[in-house]
Amino acid sequence: MNIILHDNGLHLRFAPLTLTRPVGDLRMGILTNTERWAKWIPEATISFQTEAYLTKKFPRVEAQDNVEINAAVIPNEELAAAVVCLGENEQLVMGENWLARRGNASEKVQFTGQEPIVINQRWDLYSLNDEVLVADFFLLTGGRSSQPLSETNTVIGNEALIFLEEGAQVEASILNTTAGPIYIANDAEIMEGCLVRGPFSLGEHAVLKMGAKIYGATTIGPYCKVGGEVSNTLFQAYSNKGHDGFLGNSLVGEWCNFGADSNTSNLKNNYSAVRTYSYEQQAETETGQQFMGVTMGDHSKCGINTMFNTATVVGVSCNIYGGGFPAKFLPSFSWGGADELVPFKLEKAIEAANQMMRRRGLELNEGDLAIFEELSNNR
Repeated sequence: MNIILHDNGLHLRFAPLTLTRPVGDLRMGILTNTERWAKWIPEATISFQTEAYLTKKFPRVEAQDNVEINAAVIPNEELAAAVVCLGENEQLVMGENWLARRGNASEKVQFTGQEPIVINQRWDLYSLNDEVLVADFFLLTGGRSSQPLSETNTVIGNEALIFLEEGAQVEASILNTTAGPIYIANDAEIMEGCLVRGPFSLGEHAVLKMGAKIYGATTIGPYCKVGGEVSNTLFQAYSNKGHDGFLGNSLVGEWCNFGADSNTSNLKNNYSAVRTYSYEQQAETETGQQFMGVTMGDHSKCGINTMFNTATVVGVSCNIYGGGFPAKFLPSFSWGGADELVPFKLEKAIEAANQMMRRRGLELNEGDLAIFEELSNNR
């Protein structure tokens, strides 16, 4: 089966995270939708229908028979089965949402199985992360046995809801599963003295630093290093928050770094619903959410003691530093802070990104460079 995950016109809805990736490549729960569909339909080839400037890195792969799938839909077992059985020229729909389509999609078929989760707004990524993380936990661990948990740890709740993959290390920490499971991927490590409340996921080769305090539902993607206090936050991959400081109800892209003692407000002093910058509307918009921290695009950094206002949005490849609160919206390729913002020159941004990536044996490829150039030209 040739699956194409379709952005469905939501590219800017989930920006700045989707300024550098398709909707289907967003991490939520434990997995991305790319990885989730590969689990449900292992024989499938998976590619993307996304923005033109992203296609060098995320191309659409055509076959004689293609199945397009709405990338904002989180698949479950019944949806996967319905997609496998989708007839020629059929479109699978659920209410106003199309779920999958084959051929010319001229014949609509109502999906009658268990209703899948659909992400409609950027903040759905953290507000619905609880449900998705629990579903991913059972998808990945069903019928399998965890590696043994060291006796140096204290478990509150059901230890069967803690799963350690091969090479995972957890020592002298308190793990609480009463609100949800805890998943530790291959070669990930929870250092001593950590306090973790599920649902929680630590990606492969990721590290939870000593004494960290984690409230669910939190997802820390592969190769991240995280410390301090974190609540209901998602890290995509390769990002660091290695020191003390609070981060709550937040979304962090790849290759980001938070300086020591940086803090994020996630609640207004008057407890009212927050407004946040929308890339779709190019203005602040009402969210209906009471809790919202920072959303930070790929390759952005902040210096020590940075203070972010509630619902701040940081674009791609920003370098934020200095005293006071930076603006609530920081365009991509910005350099500075509360006092002044100047453009971050493209060549300098590429150099900084490669400096960080080379520490992990990686560097920007041609697809990444095309994305950087597009975003720099349209900041």
